[in-house]
Amino acid sequence: MDDTRRLIRVRTRHNKPAFKRRGLHRKAKLADVWRRPRGLHNKQRRQFRAKGALPRPGYGSPAAVRGMHPSGYTEVRVFTPADLMDLNPETQAVRIAGSVGNRKRGAIQERALELGLKVLNAKDLTPAAGIPAAAEEEEVNEDE
Repeated sequence: MDDTRRLIRVRTRHNKPAFKRRGLHRKAKLADVWRRPRGLHNKQRRQFRAKGALPRPGYGSPAAVRGMHPSGYTEVRVFTPADLMDLNPETQAVRIAGSVGNRKRGAIQERALELGLKVLNAKDLTPAAGIPAAAEEEEVNEDE
């Protein structure tokens, strides 16, 4: 585990440039995804220093920690409480899918807590703390 943490630190410390698509700032319709420049006179393809770096194999993270969460766990996307059954709490962490509603999210979070799994995007599902809604309305009427 110590070697994994060391490799994660190396990955985050590694100074990798932001690989920007050429002309991204000019056109709103261009997506912020890398596309290799192929033009004959393209300065970026010809690797002029001020025009931005091209992706190369040397910029990659170590294979042992590639795709791993910074906490050291591998992420597993979960849609139902049944998806939690075969997970290893020592190496895997849970990320609840965005399409899951609050009722099922609460069930997944409870079950993950019982199984000792870490939830990466846990939400506090308790009702809003403080004054009940009826008491708030009375205070507003007194002010008028």
